[in-house]
Amino acid sequence: MLIHSKSHPRAGLIGNPSDGYFGKTISFIVRNFEAEVVLYETPELKILPARRDESVFNSIAELAADVRQFGYYGGIRLLKATVKRFHDYCQEHGVKLDKRNFTLRYSSNIPPQVGMAGSSAIITACLRALMTFYEVSIPKPIRPAIILSVENEELKIPAGLQDRVIQTYEGVVYMDFAEELIQRQGHGYYEELDPKLLPPLYIAYTTNLSEDTEVFHNDIRGRFERGDKEVVEAMEFWAELAQNARDLLKEKRGQDIGPLLNANFDRRRQVYNMSEGNIRMVETARATGATAKFTGSGGAIVGTYPDEDTYEQLVQCLTPLGMNVIKPIITQD
Repeated sequence: MLIHSKSHPRAGLIGNPSDGYFGKTISFIVRNFEAEVVLYETPELKILPARRDESVFNSIAELAADVRQFGYYGGIRLLKATVKRFHDYCQEHGVKLDKRNFTLRYSSNIPPQVGMAGSSAIITACLRALMTFYEVSIPKPIRPAIILSVENEELKIPAGLQDRVIQTYEGVVYMDFAEELIQRQGHGYYEELDPKLLPPLYIAYTTNLSEDTEVFHNDIRGRFERGDKEVVEAMEFWAELAQNARDLLKEKRGQDIGPLLNANFDRRRQVYNMSEGNIRMVETARATGATAKFTGSGGAIVGTYPDEDTYEQLVQCLTPLGMNVIKPIITQD
């Protein structure tokens, strides 16, 4: 049995980063890129390295370039942690796994280090492959928490549920992570929205390294847990923006959500320390008449644009900054 399992990056349309702080968000999947895991039965359990796991280089400069692009850790740790967490979940829920072994390998063309959830895409694809191989069914609302636990608990990487929810459900999803919901049912409220309700969207991402997500969130987490008024009120503000955007989309007024996206970034700029490069990409995009905010933690932006002329201006203005501009593919048709 040869199993091919795929997952895609995501763009946080609005509400982020409140997803990690009992807030609300809307996200959509980006099918322009993918992470793929291939699994097949073998006598021993093996996890094969991919390009980002290489440890042999032609020069010290090549090693430095590799670290800048992929960091110090490749994808093997993601696969190992996913297999381990899947095993633990099955044990905890009385699911007996047969004694077959397998070989895992992965590949990904998702732009790294730009806040598009490339790591969780690899984990999501791996979990799907394991479920198929062992014929184990895990309820869809539960899967994001398992994927998150791979990073939070197994690898000690700070992250929120948003990425794992949209990569599990795909399409476009409105999410409410109210603390009461999480405590009562173990997951939030996830509402799938019709992608046709969205206005024209673009994504632009840098080909240069952006801030590391693990560092980016640390101080905000501490301030939130200490009850810092500025941070707590910002999380509430972003959650309200997501609710308002959801209501506009349901009312078929998607063309009206653009100012909400701008407001999302403007408030974030007040609370977070941002690099000049990240600020420049947003301001450059807005100067064309488009709206702009981060897709995640910096390095990539998402926004609305009114017409094709504006989109062409986005390409012309952002390309010299070392950015690629795309129209996201959300649905398979």
